[in-house]
Amino acid sequence: MIAILYWFYQFYVANYKGFGLQFRYLTIWGLTGNVIVTGMLFRRTFYEQKENHFAIVSAVCVLNVLVVFLYWRLYFIDPKLVNYSGSIVWFQEYYLHLLGPLLLFLDSILLNRSFRQFKSGIILALSISFSYVGWTEFVTGPLNNSPAGSKAAGLPYPFLNDMVLADRLEFYVISILTGVFFYALFWLIDRICLSHFWGLAKGG
Repeated sequence: MIAILYWFYQFYVANYKGFGLQFRYLTIWGLTGNVIVTGMLFRRTFYEQKENHFAIVSAVCVLNVLVVFLYWRLYFIDPKLVNYSGSIVWFQEYYLHLLGPLLLFLDSILLNRSFRQFKSGIILALSISFSYVGWTEFVTGPLNNSPAGSKAAGLPYPFLNDMVLADRLEFYVISILTGVFFYALFWLIDRICLSHFWGLAKGG
């Protein structure tokens, strides 16, 4: 429910002069994924259905973890790298970049154990990542003129506009590989730790 409220709230604070609105930002892709996943999990619980969305839930979980990792890594270097129009209101900042992803992480890792379908999950996570890069570089970037940097203009985050294409591609590749690392790490945690824990719990 909280994710849905924040998702609708983005339309209230969106810059309607820019093409792509709030969906220019990876953070909102993560929030949108949260809304979709929340609906799936709620429907499964309400109708007592068998879980069959492991790949989607795990991919969205990694997307949100990547949002948290990238946002705060850049924020602590300089907030202006990610917030060109100034810091967003504090309750939105901490929900979008900490609390919301943390709640999904706890649900998908501890309760739902979503990292069971490694191949399909990681393919979906990679598909989301490449889709966002394509959306940014070929759609929203060329169709916007702010923020502007020393090398480009229109890309959603200020630091991207201070990079030439080769440097941006390197950043994208490193970020995507970081997402792959997180996915593999969470899969290992599920395989090695949680499967043993739940086995003992059921056996006990």
